[in-house]
Amino acid sequence: MLYRIVTLIGALVFVVALFGLLWFLCKKFLEHHGVEDQVSGRATVLATWTFAGIAVGLVFAVVGAFVLGPWAFYRTLRGHDVNISDGAAVWWGFGIVALSLGAIAAGFMGFLMLVGAY
Repeated sequence: MLYRIVTLIGALVFVVALFGLLWFLCKKFLEHHGVEDQVSGRATVLATWTFAGIAVGLVFAVVGAFVLGPWAFYRTLRGHDVNISDGAAVWWGFGIVALSLGAIAAGFMGFLMLVGAY
């Protein structure tokens, strides 16, 4: 019973880590593309909508996260007037989503092995 509680708490920590990683990558993306005004706030909005797209995509199927996450990134980015083409915005979104989900999934699998749940 104790490992279930530890696993649940660990899962919640990894959800927070996923959002933090998304925020960090969105902030670096905005800085890379020359955004200087309210970078942290804009990164928060961009990461929030990307995270929401990933979450909804994960409910339908795991593959949906790789469709709705980049789409949410692209749609939100359009509102920030970043000078980037539509195709590049989608690919950047896909890269951020894939990197974030891959890193968190690998870390969570390691955590599950550590607690003996996998």
